[in-house]
Amino acid sequence: MRLNDHRTAPGDVVRIADFQPQYTRRIVELWRRSFEHGVGITDPHPLDDQLAYFETTVLPANAVRVAFLGPDPVGFLASTPESVSHLYVAVPCIGRGIGTRLLDLAKAESSGSLWLHTFAQNAVARAFYERHGFVDAGHGFENMWKLEDVRYVWSRADGS
Repeated sequence: MRLNDHRTAPGDVVRIADFQPQYTRRIVELWRRSFEHGVGITDPHPLDDQLAYFETTVLPANAVRVAFLGPDPVGFLASTPESVSHLYVAVPCIGRGIGTRLLDLAKAESSGSLWLHTFAQNAVARAFYERHGFVDAGHGFENMWKLEDVRYVWSRADGS
């Protein structure tokens, strides 16, 4: 099912669709590469563990949408009306407006506000969220990765 189409560059059409199971492996591989790129670490977890986590934890708790350029998944969003749990764009496609389109979808489907976490050392993600009206609401520590994280909040009432 096509949710919306947007152009990112002359000739490029980004199609955003509901998640379909046949894309699980490609989405998780994209997630992993984008995470490693943004945070600057190598994920030591087996890919099969991450696939299982996606299927048993991410999918049941979120609406998952996939961005495509042609037949290729180039990003995904996992969100609820209150939060963005995952938003990742394929590394070669960062900066082409795909993340913005996914985040705009989460905002449109929100209850009027959203929260999310990102790692403090992911400067690109932090700048992205701040450009899109999210405000730093505090820092914490993510136990599994042993890294500082940042909680961001956004509210439609703030005019964003």
